[in-house]
Amino acid sequence: MFLETQKKSGRIEVICGSMFSGKTEELIRRLKRARFANQRVEIFKPRVDSRYSGDEVVSHDQHSIPSTPVDSAESILLMANNADVVAIDEAQFFEQNLVRVCQLLANNGIRVIVAGLDMDFQGNPFGPMPHLMAVAEHITKVHAICVRCGDPAQYSHRLSDSTRLVELGEKDIYEPLCRHCYNLTTHERKSIYTPGS
Repeated sequence: MFLETQKKSGRIEVICGSMFSGKTEELIRRLKRARFANQRVEIFKPRVDSRYSGDEVVSHDQHSIPSTPVDSAESILLMANNADVVAIDEAQFFEQNLVRVCQLLANNGIRVIVAGLDMDFQGNPFGPMPHLMAVAEHITKVHAICVRCGDPAQYSHRLSDSTRLVELGEKDIYEPLCRHCYNLTTHERKSIYTPGS
């Protein structure tokens, strides 16, 4: 499906899903194939995400690949001129300008691979991800396994009471849930905090 030997034409590929669904694993897999094909690869991540490493993209199962942390999407344009492939992990943490940056890169013949959460902990579209999916040539939605029932999970349920949009964490703060279990859990939580329910 994603052939590294195609003629040099730019495109945008989006890998999305919940936490623990294998987004970063899939991103790393594609990048290793591109490097094997002797393509010049540049990998970026938001500086705010330093959970596993400051200068590597690391999957939950500890696979890693060197990356460049950046403060803004605009910085990617300055550092990606000689690349055949530009990869961006945790795209949901970037500002909306990331969409324009990815479009410019793709229009210049670069293969852009973006990975990120498609929904936040409340089940709403997250950051620039919905717009990136709209302009992408290829979208891969991956799923975790619901920790409550074993069905495919697409929600990143937050276990803490924090209401901040960005709350970095792992299994101590988030769990993957299917639609049914997510709706049950959020209904139960609302009942606890709503007097008279």
